[in-house]
Amino acid sequence: MTTTLDRAANHALTPGLPARLSLTPKTTLAGRLDGAWWPRSRDLAAELPALAAALEGRWGRITRVLVNPGHWPVVPHKVAVTGRVLHVGWFTEQDPDKIILLSYTTGRCDLLVIPPETQPASATRLMTAAALPGSILSAGGLMSDEAATGRRMGEARSSEDAWENDGGAAPVPRSHPAAHPVVGARMIPLPGHTGR
Repeated sequence: MTTTLDRAANHALTPGLPARLSLTPKTTLAGRLDGAWWPRSRDLAAELPALAAALEGRWGRITRVLVNPGHWPVVPHKVAVTGRVLHVGWFTEQDPDKIILLSYTTGRCDLLVIPPETQPASATRLMTAAALPGSILSAGGLMSDEAATGRRMGEARSSEDAWENDGGAAPVPRSHPAAHPVVGARMIPLPGHTGR
């Protein structure tokens, strides 16, 4: 199978846009991840320059990136980043939901990679969870947990819709004449209603 990327379309999505990134606060608690990255496309050549620029202040100059090729249609060997070259490698054994960035000065930065097509609410939950200091969850574990959360939320919406569509009704608003306020264990009738 051959995959083709329309580089013109992807560059049109990302020029000058900052990387969507959430990093773990500086702390002595070491976790399995240093944060999360939510790229706008699956084009590494278009996405990596903004990511490297965003990390430079905290991690120093990023020199090498490691990915699992499972989520990236094309893995370039080199990517131009502000007057220098970023070397890109891939390993099929690496967690497909993680990117590893290496710096000469600070060492290693492991980020959860949130798929570009992820809904904003889901991406927000993932970015928050990946940036928790001292978290023992892996990138794959976070993605599995979020998929389960999405399924539970979908099932809850589905059963609520079924209830409404099958004759169920939403709770009666308190302003409705049939509603009686409850005080302690006894009902107090509204004015104009008899207790019969």
